[in-house]
Amino acid sequence: MKFMKMFSKKQVVVGGLLSALMVSSAWATTAGGGVTGTEFQALFDMLVGWAEGYLGKALAIAAFVVGALIGFAKSTAMPALVGIVFAIVFGLGPTIINGMFAAVI
Repeated sequence: MKFMKMFSKKQVVVGGLLSALMVSSAWATTAGGGVTGTEFQALFDMLVGWAEGYLGKALAIAAFVVGALIGFAKSTAMPALVGIVFAIVFGLGPTIINGMFAAVI
């Protein structure tokens, strides 16, 4: 009951409808079976190239530098660690996502 008091009924209904929409759209996209979506291959390659290329490395270094500066100002190491996590996500994220979608269940 504490959960229900935290959100209004309208928010719960909208959240439930959005969740149902996401689940049904995910189900509908897999219903095609043989549709591979090759028209999006160029977009996919471009985004992976950005994430793993110089843009991803530049964003990761910038996140670390900004985090280090904020950490220095606040006398804590957490913002710098967030920058390192950001770098790891950009470096390994596309590989992990490809592995998840390529896995046979």
